[in-house]
Amino acid sequence: MSGSRLTRTGLLVASLTLTGSAALAAPVSPFAAMAGTWAGGGVLSTTDGQQEQLRCRASYNVAGAGEQLRLNLRCASASYNFDLASDVEYRGGAISGSWSEASRNASGTISGRASSDRVEAAARGDSFSAHLSLTTRGGKQTVSIQPQGTNVTSVSLALNRR
Repeated sequence: MSGSRLTRTGLLVASLTLTGSAALAAPVSPFAAMAGTWAGGGVLSTTDGQQEQLRCRASYNVAGAGEQLRLNLRCASASYNFDLASDVEYRGGAISGSWSEASRNASGTISGRASSDRVEAAARGDSFSAHLSLTTRGGKQTVSIQPQGTNVTSVSLALNRR
């Protein structure tokens, strides 16, 4: 092999190796796909078996290189309203941050895992805890909230990008 051909081959192998290593070392944040305003609805279920239709609006502000997220989610039904805000950070597949709910004056921490199009997290506060699952695919998003310690047993939402 000639010297210039060997050099080109070496550079190609080195660039492929570096590109592959960078992709493995820094997972892509799922927050970028969430950026913007979303709206839709869903169902809130209670311990007495009742269900209520919800109407919701969400906004996701993504900062940095996609590793910081500010969420505002407002939902209302005939009997329930909630106004949820959170600030979350993404680092190498893990998420952590804080949340607050204005209508009940509650707040706490959130932690979990995120990859590709899915976020799985646990929210904890003094008098509230919940499991959260969020999936974003294109202009559609599903949100599932499973609270513990309240008369609400689940919240299921389907949101569309605006």
